[in-house]
Amino acid sequence: MNNRHTLAAAALALALPLLASVAQAQAPGRHPAYLHGLADLRDARWFIEHRPDGELEERERHALAEIDRAIDLVQRAAYYDGKNVYEHPRADSYPDARGRLRRASALLRSAREDIAQEEDNNQVRDLQVHGVERIDEAIRLTESVMVDRERAREMYEHEHEHEHDHDHDHDRERDYERR
Repeated sequence: MNNRHTLAAAALALALPLLASVAQAQAPGRHPAYLHGLADLRDARWFIEHRPDGELEERERHALAEIDRAIDLVQRAAYYDGKNVYEHPRADSYPDARGRLRRASALLRSAREDIAQEEDNNQVRDLQVHGVERIDEAIRLTESVMVDRERAREMYEHEHEHEHDHDHDHDRERDYERR
């Protein structure tokens, strides 16, 4: 019986370091939000790039370049922080043309929030700061396009609203003349 306890204790002593190293490898690093932020950046990029109603304008192409730079910086920071940067979860829903830039903006803001969390690893702090700067520029560009398109849409609707009123008045006059 004593040999069994000794054998079990020896097996446990040999297994503990192995279990500890497996647990450490699977545990999230110091900044697990990098992966979520990367997924949001990739999804925001997809929404900006896939414009269903025509060519991308210059600010959208510039926003894509800023997102690419942010992805590069954040991937390097995540890699140095011990993360698997090759996981690429995708968005579940795809908004219509009108909601595309809104969704991209929300994803960029979510990525910024995740990536800007306090970083205690000096090796990656500069990468993190520069990545956040790139995200901020992509947000600014994306939202400026969004605001301009909303204004153009409102002007278009306002102009056509008056045309409709004019057509309606003309129909009333014609109906009056028939009576």
